[in-house]
Amino acid sequence: MTADTSCLIRNAGHVLTGLRGAAARHHGPDIRVLDGRIVAMGALTPLPGETRIDARDCVVYPAWVNTHHHLFQSLLKGEPGGVNQSLTPWLAATPYRYRGAFDEHSFRLAARIGLIELLRSGCATVADHHYLYYPGMPYDSAAILFDEADKLGMRFVLCRGGGTQTRQLEADLPQALRPEKLDDYLADVERLVGLYHDPAPDAFRRVVMAPTTTLHSTTAHELREIARAGRRWGLRLHSHLSETVDYLDAARAKFDMTPVQFCAEHDWLGADVWFAHLVKLLPEEIRLLGQTGTGIAHCPQSNGRLGSGIADIVALEAAGVPISIGVDGAASNEAADMQSEAHAAWLLQRARKGEQARPRYAGGTFEGGADAASIEDVVRWGTAGGSHVLGLPAVGTLAVGQAADIAIYRLDDPRYFGLHDPAIGPVACGGRASLKALLIGGRQVVTDDRIPGLDMAELGREAAKAVLDLQRRAG
Repeated sequence: MTADTSCLIRNAGHVLTGLRGAAARHHGPDIRVLDGRIVAMGALTPLPGETRIDARDCVVYPAWVNTHHHLFQSLLKGEPGGVNQSLTPWLAATPYRYRGAFDEHSFRLAARIGLIELLRSGCATVADHHYLYYPGMPYDSAAILFDEADKLGMRFVLCRGGGTQTRQLEADLPQALRPEKLDDYLADVERLVGLYHDPAPDAFRRVVMAPTTTLHSTTAHELREIARAGRRWGLRLHSHLSETVDYLDAARAKFDMTPVQFCAEHDWLGADVWFAHLVKLLPEEIRLLGQTGTGIAHCPQSNGRLGSGIADIVALEAAGVPISIGVDGAASNEAADMQSEAHAAWLLQRARKGEQARPRYAGGTFEGGADAASIEDVVRWGTAGGSHVLGLPAVGTLAVGQAADIAIYRLDDPRYFGLHDPAIGPVACGGRASLKALLIGGRQVVTDDRIPGLDMAELGREAAKAVLDLQRRAG
């Protein structure tokens, strides 16, 4: 089905919209799509010649918006040297050690695997924080990423990472970890903007200014220059921040301030900025993030896998911080899909609040944290929240006039049998609900849980061979 074809999604069992409050659920049962947009919702009469998708007993969500990934890591899952390490030693053991082992073929394969994993979870939009750059790199990795996303019909946001300096842990590692010069970094971003960046509210291609970390990847002066250049070109800003306590220690030692204060001093807060992680924050930092409208890409599974902690999403949202969800790289998240991430976000916010419960004799006021986050909250964070931080307001919600990025889930596995409220199944039950259909911009890119032209068995064989090749080249 092409985007300019009229399509009617009929008889949906349940519809979650990604909106707030009472608008979070829609009675349906039908959704009409025309020219890539939702043009009507309700009890609709089929039109002659209209494509029809039978959504009986299915659950309909907005397609997910993933706001933080490292796609090249899709061939680094469960790497033994880093699997039981926290962030800093893990960086040296896995992504830094292997990055120089990637060639054009393995990089393309990794990108394809990660995008397919996301697509099969009902994800339409991917923001990849791509930091695998070094002087003299023999292939155009950005072009590969945009090409692979285009082949699958996905919206792709390139967060152009990299930096002009390295941390000590990288100093003795190979050429693939050498920093770029600021002029070269900015020149490449300008090149990418000219080739790919589309400012439209439903763009399929975007570029973001995204040095790998604000504290370690550039000097303080260069960080401000990077922000100014990005805003001059109309780009949003993204980076890692406060993933572990090391950020607090580093900011205190280097700048005698907190990480968020440092970002504020160097023009790196605002409604056009979002950070990945924000696990370890002081109360005054939460207030400052909220006051400036700076967003978060919440990555609960990676933060759990690395033992970093659980970001206080409830407090951040209450302070005014826009919330989105990212899966992070597969080297620290072996379930790098949006259904798994949403499930983890739902559980871990409740667990985090529950950890704060105290007995009444010690002044406690509540027993547990089951009211911390609802399924509707999590769906909103993973859809509308993502479109907000990426500056793509025409995607992320199911409403008339919005782009038709629509995931239709079949609940035909025993894990969903017995649900009193099937609408929550794709998040609450864990795992991956199969897709009856996934529409992106009105175009059906998944049908009956299949991606046209994809040989899954062959992809698996290619991945197994690529892992062996990477191991050999990494030594």
